[in-house]
Amino acid sequence: MYSEMLKGILEGCILHILTKEETYGYELKSKLDSFGFLFVSKNSIYPVLSRLQKEGLIVGQMKKSLASGPDRKYYQLTQEGLERLKVFYNDWSEVSEAVNCLINDVHSVKLKQYNRSI
Repeated sequence: MYSEMLKGILEGCILHILTKEETYGYELKSKLDSFGFLFVSKNSIYPVLSRLQKEGLIVGQMKKSLASGPDRKYYQLTQEGLERLKVFYNDWSEVSEAVNCLINDVHSVKLKQYNRSI
């Protein structure tokens, strides 16, 4: 589903979830599902986690499972990840406002001012 668009959004959402607490992949998928991201497969989460880790935005650490299951890799947000998340928040705010305006065919003051400056 919209792979390129989803990629950036998914990265931002994962970083946001990691601001709350460290978590592992399956738990992350469950949290995304609880917010309506049912269309995101667990197979698409792990490559994003790997890329975020390579970029230094998150760190992963193997920990013993609280249950009798296998060890799990828990992910935490780094300072660089927090900075990237701030950029995501700003970008998302601008893009979602513009798309909603377009879809709803609303002519906001901001858009009128933009048109005057061109």
